[in-house]
Amino acid sequence: MTFKKLAKALATAAIGALMVSATSAEELSLEGKTIGVTVVGTSHHWDLQAYKGQIEELERLGAEVIALDAERNDQTQINQIQTLIAQQPDAIIQQLGNIKVLDPWLKRISDAGIPLFTVDTITEHSVNNTTSNNYGIGSDLALQIAEDMGGEGKILVFNGFYSVPVCKIRYDQLKYVMSNFSGIEMIEPELKDVAPNTVQQAFADVTDMLTKFDENSGLKAVWACWDRPSVGATQAIEKAGRNEVKVYGIDGSPDFVEMILDPNSPAQAVAAQQPYEIGKGAAQNVAKYLNGQDIPPVTFVPAMMINKANASEVAADFLPKN
Repeated sequence: MTFKKLAKALATAAIGALMVSATSAEELSLEGKTIGVTVVGTSHHWDLQAYKGQIEELERLGAEVIALDAERNDQTQINQIQTLIAQQPDAIIQQLGNIKVLDPWLKRISDAGIPLFTVDTITEHSVNNTTSNNYGIGSDLALQIAEDMGGEGKILVFNGFYSVPVCKIRYDQLKYVMSNFSGIEMIEPELKDVAPNTVQQAFADVTDMLTKFDENSGLKAVWACWDRPSVGATQAIEKAGRNEVKVYGIDGSPDFVEMILDPNSPAQAVAAQQPYEIGKGAAQNVAKYLNGQDIPPVTFVPAMMINKANASEVAADFLPKN
């Protein structure tokens, strides 16, 4: 999918026209089809739910699924892509990863004549990318932060995964919005979030930064492009007794949503996605395509802003299930 196609898709959204149509997908079948699924990892709630959404929907539609989890290792995912190409499935779904590393291999999928579908990965080699509207997510969360800060103060930013397209979009939107508030400063150098051990590293890094930037420094917010660093940041701020510093994230993992629901927690807001529906939507797009239907280059699945003001009313669907 080219960026020109992406721009056109955004311009015509009319998101309803790009939304997954569950009804039409239910009328289709993938009986006799083999679909490969490659994901960078499933250790994070979002990753696992999107992965499950793909597999369960593909199997419901009758496909044989070859599902491979790279366990957060780029080289492993490359090896798994090579394995899938050799097996010549009827289609492949690829989820997340470092686009600089993966894109040549995604091209190889396309060059092999295998239809490629992606989840949260922007590449010109895919038939369709199923995702949230990360432009909207990024700008909406940035505006929430600017409002909560009263238009002034310092933001501590995690920026360790700029090569992951959705994180790049969200971060670029944050920078763009904040460039319009002269009283807001993004602290440099930025912190680098890591995987694995994301929460623990974020706890240590934010603890150090709270020592450097005391109560009189103007530090008011911590931002990350996903909510694993936000969990660690929240824990560090609570331990330091610095609840004037608010924490923001993206994804909507149950543990971070629970923090936002707590009125005494510095966790302030999260752009909560629907990862299972995103994965399910990618599977449905495969079914439509292999049954001769036209599909758009991008399918957006709605996200929801959960903050201190509305959490008691809207957070229930994102909380842990018993």
